[in-house]
Amino acid sequence: MSVAAIAHLVLPDTPYAMWVRGELEDYLHLPDGTRVEVVGGEIVVSPAPVYPHAAILDDIQRAVHYAQFSDPAYPWRVVQGINLNLIEVADGYIPDLAVVHADIDTQSWADDVLHLLPHQLELVVEVTSKSNADNDREPVFGRRTKATKWSGYARERVPYYLLVDRDPRQPGVTLFSEPDSASGRYGTAETWKFGDPVRLPEPFGVEIRTESWRPWSD
Repeated sequence: MSVAAIAHLVLPDTPYAMWVRGELEDYLHLPDGTRVEVVGGEIVVSPAPVYPHAAILDDIQRAVHYAQFSDPAYPWRVVQGINLNLIEVADGYIPDLAVVHADIDTQSWADDVLHLLPHQLELVVEVTSKSNADNDREPVFGRRTKATKWSGYARERVPYYLLVDRDPRQPGVTLFSEPDSASGRYGTAETWKFGDPVRLPEPFGVEIRTESWRPWSD
């Protein structure tokens, strides 16, 4: 079973500052393959994803790659496992996937960057897991009122957030848009059921097939 740990430790500096410097993972002495993020100011440690999680990400990547290969002028590139420095909210995320403009991709390669910044992203993708689903979703009053990645992305004005929720109680895909920095909320949401094609609007203009997508097993 996947288990996420939210750690409350005495650290030599804030979790965010240590994350930015690349020191947090080493300080915690974590095994290879674990992912360390700072969400709402707290350290969140997650294990490597299960196979269906990775397969969903591959389906999304292939859709973007197909558009790229079909049209040499297609301006978007997809990357995974990047460090995203959310300076305004003092958090550090590792999105499952991110879509960036080709110019950002080229410059990031050339500069060998350690982190990307939210304004460099056009779309982020998160696929929920049993261990971290609440971190990816909109905060819910009475269950989780502190910041999540949903509210962090909105506060940092990431234009689009694609959430693939594998929870069997509410499976589906949602594309959030129109972020409001002041409230930390997205203003618009478009949803699809698993099995239906997900059509990302312009500026992406791609269709993602979801026939094989399933909720996780209880």
